[in-house]
Amino acid sequence: MSVQCLFPVSNNIKPLQGLYLDCCLHQQAAAGDVFIYSNYIASLDGRISLRDKQTGESSVPASIANKRDWRLYQELAAQADVMITSARYFRQLDKGCAQDLLPVGQEPDYADLAAWRAEQGLKPQPDVVIVSASLDIPLNAVKSLMNRRVWVLTLQGADPVRCEQLEDCGVRVVQAGVEQVQAQALKTFLIEHDYRSAYMIAGPAIHHTLLAGGVLNRLFLTTHLSLLGQNDFHTILQGEMAPIITELRTLYLDSDGGQIFGQYGIKGSEI
Repeated sequence: MSVQCLFPVSNNIKPLQGLYLDCCLHQQAAAGDVFIYSNYIASLDGRISLRDKQTGESSVPASIANKRDWRLYQELAAQADVMITSARYFRQLDKGCAQDLLPVGQEPDYADLAAWRAEQGLKPQPDVVIVSASLDIPLNAVKSLMNRRVWVLTLQGADPVRCEQLEDCGVRVVQAGVEQVQAQALKTFLIEHDYRSAYMIAGPAIHHTLLAGGVLNRLFLTTHLSLLGQNDFHTILQGEMAPIITELRTLYLDSDGGQIFGQYGIKGSEI
């Protein structure tokens, strides 16, 4: 499997495997800082998820989800000290409709990534931070991740009974906001706990929080060359916000997969 480099301008053909490992995201943060990055796959008309009319759940459309993009998703996870997600992911996991248990995957296809993490001195799996105001997190789903540290960042005055239930499952609950968990509070938490690289895999609401708060450093976006239409969908960003300028860093054409892999720096927050 190979891709063609479109930017920086080049005629280079590169193997898909290892394409994002070259970014060394776990080594980008300066001392006392953390490097935060996000990743999405979207259709050409900007859909990252569509709502299923029968279940009411939103998920990545099957027509754009693919193993080639999933390989790169895993490579980004392999470089993370911690993954940032939402309660919604665990509700989907509990219903059996989440894409996968949080990477790095244990399948033979990703054995090289497990070995790579060991070589880099990283733990076998990234820790997990769940950002949730509601604490509507199925306990059974959380228990599946007890091979790593799991944190919940929630609001001050959160339901003490629910906090205790989560803590009894091994989750560490931190009250870190009044009306919402702010981006700077999340970043400060990550730095205080010595995380150097954080991979955000939540939906557009948390993405908005990170971008509006000026703490997101890098965006990885796969654009699948298909048009999906429909009215009930999500994009990578929703909600009121001042414009944010990005800077194209790399662009690869995956002609066999019918998609483009883009990497964008966030101006004003790039390390």
